[in-house]
Amino acid sequence: MTTPPDGFSHLWLPYTQMHTAPPPPVAVRTQGCRIQLDDGRWLVDGVASWWTACHGYNHPAIAAAVRAQLDAMPHVMFGGLAHAPAMRLASRLVELLGGDLSRVFFAESGSIAVEVAMKIAVQSWINRGITRRTKILCFEGGYHGDSFATMAISDPRGGMHRRFAHLLADQPRAPLPADDASIAAFERVVAAAAPGLAAIIVEPLVQGAAGMRFHAPEVLRRIRATADMLGLPLIFDEIFTGFGRTGAMFAAHRAGVMPDIVTLSKALTGGTMALSACVASAEMFAHFCSDDPADALMHGPTYMANPLACAAALASLELFAAHDRLGQARAIEAALLAGLAPCRDLPGVVDVRALGAIGVVQLERIDDVAALRAQFVAEGVWIRPIGDVVYLTPALTIDAAELDMLTGAMGRVLSRRW
Repeated sequence: MTTPPDGFSHLWLPYTQMHTAPPPPVAVRTQGCRIQLDDGRWLVDGVASWWTACHGYNHPAIAAAVRAQLDAMPHVMFGGLAHAPAMRLASRLVELLGGDLSRVFFAESGSIAVEVAMKIAVQSWINRGITRRTKILCFEGGYHGDSFATMAISDPRGGMHRRFAHLLADQPRAPLPADDASIAAFERVVAAAAPGLAAIIVEPLVQGAAGMRFHAPEVLRRIRATADMLGLPLIFDEIFTGFGRTGAMFAAHRAGVMPDIVTLSKALTGGTMALSACVASAEMFAHFCSDDPADALMHGPTYMANPLACAAALASLELFAAHDRLGQARAIEAALLAGLAPCRDLPGVVDVRALGAIGVVQLERIDDVAALRAQFVAEGVWIRPIGDVVYLTPALTIDAAELDMLTGAMGRVLSRRW
């Protein structure tokens, strides 16, 4: 048995049964698309640290921007004050998103950005004197975070949050309207819930953490049409899909469907530090503008709009402008489809798919995630399966040899499973 490193006994790791799980590898350094362990080994990172390090690790332009901001002002409260990095970043995000999205509320985490979106949707009705519209229509197989409000709009009854299901607010949940049967079921849920609905929320094109499930742009067009018919705001949770992951800057752009509110995080700072944003349309913002102080949005994370994080995000967006990251994502899609294709013939494989810089091998089941992860480490790669899928979401800057290492390791490890 591996001896736990010093200090490990005081840690509480995420999504881990620590009574039985072996100690994890210890990372000491990152560079490019690789992570160095304390025993000297380097691993090619196949998941970009939960999809954040879109330019790879330690990019000098982002590091320089953070150092300069650290010297000037590492943090200042955003209650009653503002600062240039936040104003510049808000303007840049609005420019990139397009459509009617024009007001940016910053927070620290993706879950909180989603909660802010939910509060905006509900309060927009309250501010108009309509108090019955409190529900958020969400979708089966979705994931929006681990806080109580976001668990309620995820899929807790069959997923990792199932032990909290009896404590969560009851939110209407429908299948994604992708075929005749699911369209009919979606319409039934909408009809039953319509009088109490405040908004609809969806992960556009890819349901991420719940299983990397893809859906077509036509699904989003139908959801958009339903929201318009009912006069409801549509929220896109782009925390996973934003910043090039699907081959477009935002999944909304690839799908050709725009929301009324969008949430962003993960790759926003290029994998450097925590920052999230909830961006709302001018129409949504107008519902909060009045002479009544109570109509204001009463939310304010302590570290919202942290100047260091804003500086990192601005530097990351400059890298998108200076380099063809979207072209790189599309090239990764082709390489993933080719590199993972041999997995289709392996026993226990249900599906192999890719979209942008997302490659997925879906299995009938995964019995021991920790053991599978350890086999990947032995192959020199960092791959972290979830649910019944083994997936790749590498940095957009990954080179062909590193990508071949990832897909090759997946083929070899999965071929030994049965």
